[in-house]
Amino acid sequence: MAMQSLSRLLWAFARALLIATVFNASTVSAREVPATGTIAFSQLPVEARETIQLIRRGGPFPYSRDGIEFRNRERLLPPRPRQYYREFTVRTPGESTRGARRIIAGSDEEFYYTADHYRSFRRVTP
Repeated sequence: MAMQSLSRLLWAFARALLIATVFNASTVSAREVPATGTIAFSQLPVEARETIQLIRRGGPFPYSRDGIEFRNRERLLPPRPRQYYREFTVRTPGESTRGARRIIAGSDEEFYYTADHYRSFRRVTP
């Protein structure tokens, strides 16, 4: 008898969890992409401006991972097809690694700046 009660309780919990998961997934997919702020090109750190200039010239890029696909897993940028976004390192003075700063370039000449390794983005305006 106790085993049947435990089984029913577990089954009810599993159903509630499934319903919550489905509801949450539909809510997340239906909500709009969070708005990103903007930053004027002239207000970017000098290293970010240099990175954008390198992107526009087609390189050469100082880091081997520059130009790889950015997949927008965080879903903070507008949704686009695969291969649309590319990421580029923004040099950070005094940093021995690539650091956290990046420029994300869209195929349509749009640029996004992140100073915190993809936790937030600001669209670069002219």
